[in-house]
Amino acid sequence: MLKRHHLLIANKFHEDTIEQLDQQYQTHHLWKLTNIEKKLLIKRLEGQCRLVATASWDTDPFIYTLRSLELIACFGVGIDGIDLVTVRSRGIRVTNTPDVLTDAVADLAMGLLISTSRNLVNADKFVKMGSWQKSSFPFGSGLAGKTLGIAGLGRIGKAIARRAEAFKLNIEYHNRSKVNLPYTYHPSLEALATASDFFLCMLPGGDVTRGLISKNIFKKIGPLGTFINVGRGSCVDEEALAEALANGDLGSAGLDVYEREPEVNQKLTTLSNVVLLPHIGSATVETRKAMGQLVIENLNAAICKTKLITEVKD
Repeated sequence: MLKRHHLLIANKFHEDTIEQLDQQYQTHHLWKLTNIEKKLLIKRLEGQCRLVATASWDTDPFIYTLRSLELIACFGVGIDGIDLVTVRSRGIRVTNTPDVLTDAVADLAMGLLISTSRNLVNADKFVKMGSWQKSSFPFGSGLAGKTLGIAGLGRIGKAIARRAEAFKLNIEYHNRSKVNLPYTYHPSLEALATASDFFLCMLPGGDVTRGLISKNIFKKIGPLGTFINVGRGSCVDEEALAEALANGDLGSAGLDVYEREPEVNQKLTTLSNVVLLPHIGSATVETRKAMGQLVIENLNAAICKTKLITEVKD
């Protein structure tokens, strides 16, 4: 029976999924414990527990002290919260939850594009504050005929591109390599930023991309341009972003991810030309349920010694 198997849950990521895991496994909620209690638990579980469930974007480093660990099942796509050096050196397998959240994130990206280009959040405030009776609202900017530059044309980036085509946007992109699609490729982020009216970040997290989008990129997007981030907050120099928005080097921005979530740079919160969302890209009932189901299926596959559903490969 599955209930005989121990499962270490590193952090609190999705309550419904954790409830299901509690029903199927002997679960141990690591985030509820003190450091001393964590050490004692790991010692007690040694040799009995080989499975961990965790958020993909963040985890508790105590999980790596479990020498019998064989699988880390991540809730989420980007695995920048996982110590890849450690898991690779020890042969620990990692799974994530791709594909099932693609549509939700792509939909939200388009929402941010429309919200920023048409200034919808400020328009809502304008009506609610009674300003419409006193003056007219300033014009926004249309999407048709403009260029959307996508930094990172993976699964979600491609889904965004398909949606953007319906809005008559021209699609250009930067990737580690060209893809077999009829979009214009740019060999650098700087070149893409120069060509873009809307510059959208779908880059993965990690040390390689940390702070990669900074002052020079914002200047190239320009005072009439818009920066959108639904990828990883760590890719962006938020101080440089706030400065560019404040001094007019960048026209506007729409963000769903941040450098130190749930903290948000206070300079950004004071600006009227940026739309700030609380990392809700995949936050639909349907999507989170599907993500949780993938976590469970990967754990069950590991126990049954069948092929993992969505194993992360190098």
